Amino acid sequence: MLTSRRRAGLLDALDCAPWGASCGRARRTHDERPLYTAEERWRRDHSRWTVVQGVLAPLQFAVFLVSLVLVTRFLLTGEGYVVATWSVVIKTFVLYTIMVTGAIWEKEVFGRWLFAPAFFWEDVFSMLVLALHTAYLGVVWAGIGDGRAQMLLALAAYAAYVFNAAQFLLKLRAARREERREPARAPDRWQDRRHAAPGAAG
Repeated sequence: MLTSRRRAGLLDALDCAPWGASCGRARRTHDERPLYTAEERWRRDHSRWTVVQGVLAPLQFAVFLVSLVLVTRFLLTGEGYVVATWSVVIKTFVLYTIMVTGAIWEKEVFGRWLFAPAFFWEDVFSMLVLALHTAYLGVVWAGIGDGRAQMLLALAAYAAYVFNAAQFLLKLRAARREERREPARAPDRWQDRRHAAPGAAG
């Protein structure tokens, strides 16, 4: 059974669900809760993992585009199975890398490894993307199905990836709109240390 603390955490995560309006929560969760608090935005802007994500995201998209061309070429012509397979494998390992570093980033900014309210549904769909890519590795390693079936599974994984990427781009756009309204500020404990430093030095 779930403890009261775990149950409360689960309810907090689900509180940003799109059907919240049916139970009267939509106004509170969507109208009042910002994507980032001022402190979270400050931590995001000063985290090295933000830079890592900023590098890995376009890298993954570039790998995806190359792989998509190779996979499509194989499906249309029956040629280039090996190179198409390796392209999907590389894309999958880049995905693993961005998922791990993204979890670290989320922990540093929001205080939890995954499923922070601001990115709950993006993380949920990321799990589907990860599962489909991993399933592709599994069928290739086990030799399940022919090349065409494997590449169709890769395309399904890629379709999920494109949808997930669009989710994150929309959140990035929303974050930029918020930044125009409210500047980031340092966490209170950092400000306290900064103000206390001159006195300590004297």
